[in-house]
Amino acid sequence: MNLKILDSRRLTGPNLLSSFPGAIIDVEVAGHAVEEVVNTWQEQVKILLDSVSWGSENVFVRSFKNGASLAFSAPVDTLYAATELNEAAFERTSAVISGNDPGDIAATVSELRRTIAEESNPQLLRLKAKAEEQAVAFLSDDDQASIGMGAGSQTWDVTEIPDPEDLDWSKVHNIPLALVTGTNGKSTTVRLLDAILKAAGKRPGITSTDYIRVDGEILDKGDYSGTGGARTVLRDKRAEAAILEVARGGILRRGLGVPKADVALIANVAEDHLNQYGIDTLDDLIAAKFVINRAVENGGVLVLNADDAGIVRHAKTLGTKICWFGIDSRNPQILSHLDQGGHACVVRHNRILYISEKGEETIIAIDEIPITMNGAAKHNISNSLGAVAAAKALGVATAAIAKAFQNCRATQKTTRAGGIILAVKGARVLVDFAHNVHGMSAIVETVKSFPARRRLILLGLAGDRTDEEIRGLARAGWEIGPDKVIITEVPEYLRGKDEGVLPALIADELRSCGARDEILAYSSKSFEGVKMAVDWAQEGDFLLLLVHSQRDEALEFLEGLSA
Repeated sequence: MNLKILDSRRLTGPNLLSSFPGAIIDVEVAGHAVEEVVNTWQEQVKILLDSVSWGSENVFVRSFKNGASLAFSAPVDTLYAATELNEAAFERTSAVISGNDPGDIAATVSELRRTIAEESNPQLLRLKAKAEEQAVAFLSDDDQASIGMGAGSQTWDVTEIPDPEDLDWSKVHNIPLALVTGTNGKSTTVRLLDAILKAAGKRPGITSTDYIRVDGEILDKGDYSGTGGARTVLRDKRAEAAILEVARGGILRRGLGVPKADVALIANVAEDHLNQYGIDTLDDLIAAKFVINRAVENGGVLVLNADDAGIVRHAKTLGTKICWFGIDSRNPQILSHLDQGGHACVVRHNRILYISEKGEETIIAIDEIPITMNGAAKHNISNSLGAVAAAKALGVATAAIAKAFQNCRATQKTTRAGGIILAVKGARVLVDFAHNVHGMSAIVETVKSFPARRRLILLGLAGDRTDEEIRGLARAGWEIGPDKVIITEVPEYLRGKDEGVLPALIADELRSCGARDEILAYSSKSFEGVKMAVDWAQEGDFLLLLVHSQRDEALEFLEGLSA
């Protein structure tokens, strides 16, 4: 029998198991029934919760293949103590299951009470309660606590929180807030909404997997799609609106960075990063993405992709106000939704329409949106539809949306989300960062719509993928019918794999697809591969460059040649 904790962590906001902060452990169960382990843990954790005067807290369980997630709600000021209690409960569970004495509970309870007392911050809880009474956001972390959002926020060190009754709450308010998640297209949709809000006269703050930016200023580069990035933007008093990219990892590790938002958008959900945190199937992943619904289920708008069958299936369980979007205006889900008085955003006669109880409104023609490449980039048409639906839910005027779309072009200065197309040596060059089969297939569909004398693909991938995922990406890339393939190592993202392993796997799969050795080339780094591609290029060619590292160098080089 093997019972062990895979991960123990705090949940600081709405999460996969509940809408409350708390503590969670993911446990592996081998050689014993998961149900018995779960039942025993529930008994032990309730004993400990009662013993530390947390008996009113709620317990949550989610089983997965060969294990379970075991969680409970806890006061937001004592989440570290809550994780210790959870671990103690599981230690006692393991002893009971093994037929051993779980030990002296009095000593365990005494130590937990001491830990709770040291971490406790009554003033923080008073501030949280008052913020909820005033219907404004409350955010806290190890160092700071804040109320309100952006321009209407106030922030203090957690050890210097004033008496909530002494504050001028008339100066505290929230700002328009949208959450964006999905497997692909999150960053592009965030960038579009950023441009729309700017065109509407707002100073937006955004988070993404690439940076935090407020009012056009990049505060820091890196992956800020979790709770830390959200708090940074929402505490910046320059921000008059916010769009937060919400990634799967952040949702599962800590939950949402905010308890409430005006809009939550799910762009799409495809198999990616499975077998982590108990997420083993596509349906599991869809459920994880739908956690953002917890932020809007009491008054906000959920924006969903009607072209995604998994999203449509999961949404049938919800009672939230939904605005659907889809490329096909005859989509049955959209037609049914409109018949019931719902809102939708669709394409008809090459124009984006927003449909509500007020009727149909033409937003813009597809060929006026540069990132759709005159309609060839279907994935960016979908991203544009989602952005329109979210912007309308935020009350943005049509003129601002159209203006933003017309001026929003993918360049190094405006985006790191990919979809950058350039002319180099008379050849078309498309730079993208597709990292999963779903994203690759969308890019391949775009490339195949363009005529080309010859085609090249630069292909390199990170090591945090299974062999089958790597092979699937290679197969998807082969669909463009390349005359040349440059397989590149990505040394910055080996993620535990040895150098040479991924290129060999990609080459092996390409050969099984029919690639001849003479069309295959290799580079040790992404930028080296980009330069090799440019050397190969001639007028009339199409180069698809999937650049996952050295992006800035590659884009500067290509844009210099393009200029």
